Amino acid sequence: MPGDEPAPPFEPPWWMRNPHVQTILPTFVPQRLADHEAVLRRVELPDGDALAVHDDLPAGWRPGGKVAVLSHGLADHHRTPLLVRLTEKLTTRGVRVFRWDMRGCGAGMAWARRPYHAGCSGDLAAVVEAVIAWCRAPVDAPDASAAETDPDVTLFGVSLSGNVLLKYLGEAPDHVPAPVRRAVSVNPPIDLLAGIESIGSRVNRVYDRHFTGVLVKHLEAWWAMRPDAFRPDGPRPRTLQGFDDWFTAPAIGCRDAVDYYRRSSAAQFIPAIRVPTTIITSRDDPLVPFGMFAADRVAYPPAVRLVATDHGGHVGFVGRKGIDPDTRWLDWRVVEIVTGAPAPPDGQA
Repeated sequence: MPGDEPAPPFEPPWWMRNPHVQTILPTFVPQRLADHEAVLRRVELPDGDALAVHDDLPAGWRPGGKVAVLSHGLADHHRTPLLVRLTEKLTTRGVRVFRWDMRGCGAGMAWARRPYHAGCSGDLAAVVEAVIAWCRAPVDAPDASAAETDPDVTLFGVSLSGNVLLKYLGEAPDHVPAPVRRAVSVNPPIDLLAGIESIGSRVNRVYDRHFTGVLVKHLEAWWAMRPDAFRPDGPRPRTLQGFDDWFTAPAIGCRDAVDYYRRSSAAQFIPAIRVPTTIITSRDDPLVPFGMFAADRVAYPPAVRLVATDHGGHVGFVGRKGIDPDTRWLDWRVVEIVTGAPAPPDGQA
């Protein structure tokens, strides 16, 4: 998948062709994750909040080398299995990896009194600027040319943060730093209203209730650390749109959930993207309807490539054995894009 070559087709095992199996089962199967050895860094924001960024520096990395900035999904953090797997695979190949916790999440839960949300592109911008500064050679470097060398940066976002990433790239393309060379957005809900309506449908009600419960539980933990954070009155919501009406919209200054979705949806910003960007999604995603990616709804610029698979569910993409070094098809496509090299043969991870 490096360059403009077509992606190796995603082929699930026969018993995982169902989109709900792809979406749910991988989250319940225990995974052996690499130990956390990253250096914790802090990014100060103009409003007084701060973000936690986890820096995994492989041996031998030098200024001017490849860098990946990884963003997590809804109510998650830097230790989500996808981000840990990608970090392990990328650092093994000499890529310096930064995973950031969105406001009020992970290691930075106590550092913020304002929430993250699907449109928080300003926070991503702050992280990108900080990462580039950390990765530049010192001004007094012995090698004068090294002092002028910028890193080769890839940005990665998944689900909610995939929308944040696309919004960031397209809303102010002149302000995206030159070291950002490419981006990957996976299953992004680029039309938030369409996505919320799909999740709220009868067939997806179990997802709606589950994610709402996770968000409310997350808020309770956050409020325990930051009693000064925004805390609305009234009963706890039971749906995601209800949650956004009750909490997200008023917390970030929107009129209601629909206003929040309208302002934050990335589809309106995609036409202005200039950074080479790959959007990976599946036609059977139960949470992000594929119709929102239709050419008559999104004006794709030359820089944006849409890779759509027939199967995969929502951020599942567990493939059959014998194609990649392991069954995590998505991981290897991201590795290919970041490194510019094809995945190694099966069994040679």
